[in-house]
Amino acid sequence: MVSYDPKADLLEYLQDARSALVWKLDGLSEYDVRRPLTPTGTNLLGLVKHLAAIEAGYLGATFGRPFPATMPWADVEAEVNADMWATADEPRAMIVELYREVWAHSDATVAALSLDAAGQVPWWPAERHDVTLHQILIRMIAETHRHAGHADIVRELIDGAKGAQDTKLSLPTGDPVWWAEYRERLEQTARLFREPSPSAE
Repeated sequence: MVSYDPKADLLEYLQDARSALVWKLDGLSEYDVRRPLTPTGTNLLGLVKHLAAIEAGYLGATFGRPFPATMPWADVEAEVNADMWATADEPRAMIVELYREVWAHSDATVAALSLDAAGQVPWWPAERHDVTLHQILIRMIAETHRHAGHADIVRELIDGAKGAQDTKLSLPTGDPVWWAEYRERLEQTARLFREPSPSAE
């Protein structure tokens, strides 16, 4: 009979996303990990900083196990979006190490509690702030994978690197010529649906 450990399964999915996100910083300069690559400023180091704060809250304070280090960017008085970018005096190594410390704290919370353990999310409305560890683990898996997906795109825009890990690309193994031809095929197909410009009428 196959043994089944739901907590171990949930943690495995969460750790996959955590590791993929941190790996996206490997080999990049301080400039590149901080570059805003979208109109809303999405950047790799900011994603790590954001998730450190979010996970520390959801798998810490929510269950009466507050993370011991302070994160001023997560305070309600903090500047808007302070958790989404790293200031000049916040080194990459510090933010990554903080995120890893959050992992350890979260994993200890999961180990200590049952999946039906009750908690309260302090920043949620009172009518829905009562939760279980199971719910919050699913929430963190979804949140972390979502931002790991953002990181996939941002990293590809920086230097073309892709995949979930260097040993797990999860992509076809085409060479640059294959990818260029594939992209052009998609572009040509998309153009079939392009609306004509008003001047062409």
